[in-house]
Amino acid sequence: MAQEKNTSRKGKKQGSEVLDELNALLGKIPPQSPDLEKAVLGAILLQSNSIYDVQGILRPESFYVPAHQIIYDAILRLALAQKPIDYITVSEELRVNNQLDEVGGVPYLIELTELIGTASHLEYHARIVQQKYIQRELIKASTEIQKASYDETKDVDDLITFAEGEIFNISNGAINKDIVKIGDVVLAAKDAIAKAAEDNSKGGNANCRGVPSGFTDLDRLTSGWQKSDLIIVAARPSMGKTAFVLSMARNMAVNHGKTVAFFSLEMSSIQLVNRLIAAEIEVGSDKLRNGTLSDSEWQCLETKLHGLEQANLFIDDTPAISVFELRAKCRRLKRSHNLDIVIIDYLQLMTSGGDSKGSREQEVSTISRSLKAIAKELDVPIIALSQLNRSVETRSNDKRPQLSDLRESGAIEQDADIVAFIHRPYYYGIAQDEDGNSTKDLATIIVAKHRNGAVDDVKLRFVQELAKFQDYNMGISEIVSSDTEVYQTRGSKLNTQGFADAMGNDNIGFSNDNSFENSTIPAGFGNGGNEDAPF
Repeated sequence: MAQEKNTSRKGKKQGSEVLDELNALLGKIPPQSPDLEKAVLGAILLQSNSIYDVQGILRPESFYVPAHQIIYDAILRLALAQKPIDYITVSEELRVNNQLDEVGGVPYLIELTELIGTASHLEYHARIVQQKYIQRELIKASTEIQKASYDETKDVDDLITFAEGEIFNISNGAINKDIVKIGDVVLAAKDAIAKAAEDNSKGGNANCRGVPSGFTDLDRLTSGWQKSDLIIVAARPSMGKTAFVLSMARNMAVNHGKTVAFFSLEMSSIQLVNRLIAAEIEVGSDKLRNGTLSDSEWQCLETKLHGLEQANLFIDDTPAISVFELRAKCRRLKRSHNLDIVIIDYLQLMTSGGDSKGSREQEVSTISRSLKAIAKELDVPIIALSQLNRSVETRSNDKRPQLSDLRESGAIEQDADIVAFIHRPYYYGIAQDEDGNSTKDLATIIVAKHRNGAVDDVKLRFVQELAKFQDYNMGISEIVSSDTEVYQTRGSKLNTQGFADAMGNDNIGFSNDNSFENSTIPAGFGNGGNEDAPF
């Protein structure tokens, strides 16, 4: 019989010790099914190719009996080397690695093959074995969380992050996407095409099937930001990266009723909201900071912010947020508010969340890969801002950014579905374009990579005084008139405090700061009797 000791798996032994402690306390046996584990291993030894039916379901640690873990690990090594799998080859593999005696020798392997006569129920048995493993992991994680909760030296926020991480590790390891037949995908694609045609016949925008940016020419090129896409928006400092994505976030949430999560690692939530207010009522942000508004501007502040206050725009200003924490918060927003799009400002300020022993370039590569994985998992587009290196500044004539200018990692370019650059010629002293037109308000969005479409340049107008982007052929008065109509018909929610409630963090919201505390507020200005209003 197999000796149930695990000498070669130190990490697994620690997990087993946790379970043993809990079992001793509660007098319970961990969820397990040794007979089914034997049936699975016996079926694989009986029919060599059956390993490929369970390889995506089971891992060595899925087995409760240590001997079974060792046997399955040897089977996987043989499968990887494309060698035959039977009790003879497995016993030889174990002998080479000095593990044969640990599992009970050749007689135990023969015993496994004699337990069953067919591998017809292998996959069903394997899923039960995996379920037992997940139950054991949940017990182990809950025990670790309980132990940590009794430690009064631990910060509560760190404790919550630890608890979320423990549960997320289990759920993430338990999810495996199945291979699908192309016919099923073709049917789904046809349904999407039919829906687009139906929307078009009803007067919808057939050119924008994703989340609209609110910029006509950009949406025409991209068809909107598509689900599961990672979009990188890169530029040198002072090009207007934050202003660009803030303008988009406002357009998405207010004009199109989308749910937007904005993760700001550089600016506080109140600073972002002040920028949005300044662009909305068209006054300089310095006036908001000083409270030096005219009576008409106070009136605008009272009447024009309804759409912004009610928008589904959620702001998180956690500094140096980890991929881990970002994924957890996005998952909660997806579940509670049907999240449509995520914006991150900016990528290089994030952390990978683990023990980063490699270079910063390797860490950025891990972050970009993780963001793409999150976009696919949640089925939402993710827009991440990125810095460019100084190569742009060193070029003598052409200051247009290139893909090679992306800072710190080539993996960003590889992982992204779309890479767009913001280029303002006037910033570099180029006052006119090739046709002699002024470039003072010109901002070019250079779509340099587009995995599922064409690349091109899109002209936008950048109103520097308001830190606001808009369509190049639309004047300020036109866009304000358009927005006023939207305000009269819309109602969702910009709610930094609402995001705090959804995220379990009450440090986010207007209460952190008050940019108007030194202002002289005209009589009649206020919240109309609503104590929950932000002003």
